[in-house]
Amino acid sequence: MKIHELGKDPGRMQKRKRVGRGESSGHGKTSGYGHKGSQARSGRGKGYGGGFEGGQMPLQRRLPKVGFVNIFRKEFEVVNVASLEVFDNGTDVTMELLKEAGLVRMNAKRVKVLGNGDLSKKLTVKAHAFSGTAKEKIENAGGTAVAPGAKAE
Repeated sequence: MKIHELGKDPGRMQKRKRVGRGESSGHGKTSGYGHKGSQARSGRGKGYGGGFEGGQMPLQRRLPKVGFVNIFRKEFEVVNVASLEVFDNGTDVTMELLKEAGLVRMNAKRVKVLGNGDLSKKLTVKAHAFSGTAKEKIENAGGTAVAPGAKAE
């Protein structure tokens, strides 16, 4: 027997259950929802969206509230000084250049340069923030660290 010789599955074309079409259909009046109760109501009350535990105190209410979420938090992508070695001497390192080099994600909003590693090239690094050691290492190599809010000297 080959796959093209198989017959049609007899249960594959079941008719749709048409509820609420009269008492004689067997699915009339309450349309399979029974009498009263939360499962008979629109929106299908308790037991259908998680959280309800049959009257027992739900897990999310039994557990204590923990932590604090700072709504003003600013997320930074971090780049170490050592990874800036991939750029040529005298390059203006911008956010776009960091994205092209794959050092930060394409959807990054802010970049902070950290001082891990060494830098031997003279670069002009433009980022949103610098750690103290990163700024020091960039300037010791003969480059400049430029933050957008910083005043030009």
